[in-house]
Amino acid sequence: MTKEECKKLVLDIIADIAPDEDLSDIKPDVRLRDQLQLDSMDFLDIVMELRKRHGIEVPEADYIHLASLDSCADYLTPKFQALASK
Repeated sequence: MTKEECKKLVLDIIADIAPDEDLSDIKPDVRLRDQLQLDSMDFLDIVMELRKRHGIEVPEADYIHLASLDSCADYLTPKFQALASK
């Protein structure tokens, strides 16, 4: 999975969790919580959806890596590649 595909996947999850949010102008290098009305429960929902939909485990210590779309892609791309190679 490419970094762009990871970004789309995260945006798809956010669209399901927060359907009223406008995701058309998200800046990939700015924290998601600075751009969207996401609270801590929404963030946990994103982490749970990554596990449920894709089998990606994100330990609590790594939550900081999911701050922006770019950091999500940097963090998730190798995890998806590892899953694909299994």
